[in-house]
Amino acid sequence: MIDVGLIGFGLAGRSFHAPVIRAVPGLRLAAIFERSGNAAAEKYPDVRIVRTLDELLAIQEIRLIVIATPNESHFPLTQQCLAAGRDVLVDKPFTTTLAEAIVLVEFAKQQGRLLTVYQNRRYDGDFQAIVKLVASGALGRIVRFESNYDRFRPQLRPGAWRERSGPGTGIFFDIGPHLIDHALLLFGLPEALTADIRIEREGAVADDAFDLAFHYPRGLRVDLRSSILAAATRARFLLHGTQGAFLKQSFDPQENNLRRGHVPVDGAWGAEPEENWGLLTLSGNGTPTERRIPSASCDYRDFYANLRDAILGKAELAVSPDWALDLMRLLELACRSSRERRTISVPATR
Repeated sequence: MIDVGLIGFGLAGRSFHAPVIRAVPGLRLAAIFERSGNAAAEKYPDVRIVRTLDELLAIQEIRLIVIATPNESHFPLTQQCLAAGRDVLVDKPFTTTLAEAIVLVEFAKQQGRLLTVYQNRRYDGDFQAIVKLVASGALGRIVRFESNYDRFRPQLRPGAWRERSGPGTGIFFDIGPHLIDHALLLFGLPEALTADIRIEREGAVADDAFDLAFHYPRGLRVDLRSSILAAATRARFLLHGTQGAFLKQSFDPQENNLRRGHVPVDGAWGAEPEENWGLLTLSGNGTPTERRIPSASCDYRDFYANLRDAILGKAELAVSPDWALDLMRLLELACRSSRERRTISVPATR
């Protein structure tokens, strides 16, 4: 049994970490660091609640610490936990700068500790169905992949840390890591990228929309987009290939279920009704055919199961430190591209 300490009980800790940890065999949620309030104690009366980091680190049985706090705190908290001899999982984004990420990766190696980043949305059932579809070659050569993550929140939230001006705030560092992770899994590093990271809502001080294009050889283009001001949301996924297309309109249901506190008892958490499955269109011999493609049987528990096995020496980390560094490089290059309003080449090597 691996004892886990969770730092932070806001949306991320409450909805996307605590219930998942509790649902994975071999992991025990042993303690939650919540600075104030009683939300954690009310939700998990059997879990120890601590008020300081020192109190958490004093619990010797805890082997893994999960950091689910505002982005600017990721670097100092991770460094302190690694120094205390703990393995660490950091919620995305890894850090607010590539330089910070490099320091942490090197420090983890020196300490002999495991370090990874929570890219849970790679275990969305609809995305894993796309992974299988691309690998099968059914669409032929892929020429375009679109991933849209839209919301409609026209009202500003002045108290929300993501809507303040500062390092790691805004929608790009919130949603960008998920979409970039998907692109890397499907197609690897691009040759170049073009980004437009912007503010659309009146009075906002942090970015609330972005368009990021990855340019690959042989005409492949990947478009990753998000907006908080999208009353009519775009399709979640769109793939075009030389032999057909794949369209997925709706979101994987896991996020909304977990936000509402609904943890499925049986089956994959990403299971969807057939009418929400993606639509595959194949050209055939001049006569297009269509059929629904079910989402894959996977969910966010698979991330934590991999992490458990990696800690026990039974598996390689799904999200390695080097992978996390590649993603941070792309985040920084995209910010530079947007500032300079130009396409930027992506180095092929580290």
